[in-house]
Amino acid sequence: MLSITPFSGSYAAEDVQFLLKAISLPDTPVAQKEILLQSGRKHYSEMLTHERPPPSAYLELFHQAMAQNASLLAEHLNDLAQQIVHSRPAGITLVSLARAGTPIGVILKHILQDYWHKDVAHYSVSIFRDVGLDLNALDYILQQQRAESLVFVDGWTGKGVIARQLAKSLGTYQQQKGICVPAELFVVSDLCGQASYSATNEDYLIPSSLLNATISGLVSRSILNPELLTQEDFHGCVYYTELQPYDLSRYFVAEMLAHVAKIATSKQPETHLCRVDKVQLQAQTQAFLDTISTKYRITRLNNIKLGIAEATRVLLRREAQRLLVQNQHAEAVQHLLWLAQEKAVPVEILPTMPYQATALIKELSS
Repeated sequence: MLSITPFSGSYAAEDVQFLLKAISLPDTPVAQKEILLQSGRKHYSEMLTHERPPPSAYLELFHQAMAQNASLLAEHLNDLAQQIVHSRPAGITLVSLARAGTPIGVILKHILQDYWHKDVAHYSVSIFRDVGLDLNALDYILQQQRAESLVFVDGWTGKGVIARQLAKSLGTYQQQKGICVPAELFVVSDLCGQASYSATNEDYLIPSSLLNATISGLVSRSILNPELLTQEDFHGCVYYTELQPYDLSRYFVAEMLAHVAKIATSKQPETHLCRVDKVQLQAQTQAFLDTISTKYRITRLNNIKLGIAEATRVLLRREAQRLLVQNQHAEAVQHLLWLAQEKAVPVEILPTMPYQATALIKELSS
């Protein structure tokens, strides 16, 4: 059995077990990271730009997002919990994808325990595009839990890259180990028709998408640097203890559960399935990607990030070429406009865009 020291970040020990190895990693400034990444000298997983405390003006935008959308997110999390219950009658093990999935997984664990009376374990694991799921972490989980009980959770999907990567990793795992784990991804919002289950396909401002470590247990995004990790290790992370004074991880969970309590009843309602035409969503996504890549001469589709949440990630930790918004007056994009102004990123209005926001990563000349 793999050895592990229980690690819950700044969450309560019973809320989550991060299957990540806390390590130290030098800071790579954003501009240098882009050069190394786009030149092929380094993979995204090998580098990390260290996080700093969010400015007070930006935190105010987070609290505005909570006031605006916490109730809607609570309804969606309640619906998602019901879908999980109906899909896993023999038991539930939550496996959130670090790190956007982690706060979602923590809240779902409470909903499933408090309102559905389910005994639920919750692990948070790493997955990378082009690399895959941390199979050491999966081994560890399956030493303790039944394969059919696993429920992979994330916050949202943009283009569906992680959903496809998850399916690929689990297919490889079945070939190698003979163990079938359901290749199903549960998300709050599925913009592209690639998730197995979702509460909505609406591109709306999920408050947790505004922040990074300070809403995810003070844990960095995951790291896979062969100079610091062995093949027997879990993927790595940096634990930002210095950000503890700014930590909103437990606050977010408590606030969301208070909103869940307002809509919960003693009688469990029927699940509100998100009934969407996945084929139509997939076609819409591909058509939009084709249009944008042609218009802005984007050579790599991975440099187009769809939706509010993914656009936020770009402006927080990548070199952005341009921010596209559907309506510059919408409350949901005000934090993006603030970030774009702070970083001198051009903003363009595209009223016919099927998403509230899209960010384009700057492509550097080779």
